[in-house]
Amino acid sequence: MPRYRLLIEYDGAPFVGWQRQTNGRAVQQAIEEAVTAFCGEAVTVNGAGRTDAGVHALGQVSHIDLARDWPADTVRDAINAHLRPEPVSILTVDAVGDDFDARFSAIRRHYRFVIVNRRAPLALSAGRAWQVMKALDAEAMHEAGQVLVGHHDFTTFRSTECQSASPVKTLDRLDVRREGEEIVVEVSARSFLHNQVRSFVGSLKQVGEGKWTSEDLKAALEAKDRKACGPVAPPDGLYLVQVDYPG
Repeated sequence: MPRYRLLIEYDGAPFVGWQRQTNGRAVQQAIEEAVTAFCGEAVTVNGAGRTDAGVHALGQVSHIDLARDWPADTVRDAINAHLRPEPVSILTVDAVGDDFDARFSAIRRHYRFVIVNRRAPLALSAGRAWQVMKALDAEAMHEAGQVLVGHHDFTTFRSTECQSASPVKTLDRLDVRREGEEIVVEVSARSFLHNQVRSFVGSLKQVGEGKWTSEDLKAALEAKDRKACGPVAPPDGLYLVQVDYPG
């Protein structure tokens, strides 16, 4: 049975998240319905990451198995045709071996969070960034964020609804930089806990506003207590940017 890898871009605002749910429309559901409309097959679209409601993707990866061997470009164009007018786009499709798994073959995931740091209301970025009106110190946020890099128990930055077997993860990178009125937070790890990135950003905002120091963030991490986390950032500014695989 031929297997295909899909590279996907989507605006998460109208969806309940990546994963199919009973309480609304999911990105996974939209793609599965488009595949069925294209080739008549009921398939499961297996994704590399289960983004939450309102979270966007520039480089989500999934795989599907089809009964017929189609040209990869035909699969891409046909799915996109049936996705309209959903804000979902299949960027590329590649034929892969049956040993490829979008979720379990992944070796690193990269997320970006965008804050627009200004007082004027958002027009073009509304729903795609978190507006923070109070001036933020991006350098202080970056410096403090380095205490989170490495192998830690991230219970403080884990949703109480997280289904991961362990709160222990290894964070490979956390960078914060200012680009004009935008503050961009980039994080990379093999895998993340539920709400981990949004919890990081909410706590780093406390640092940027001068309410917390690096030591306060370190104390929150070491507390291993969800109550020690700062306010969780909204989903609007979060993007799954890229998923890495061997080779």
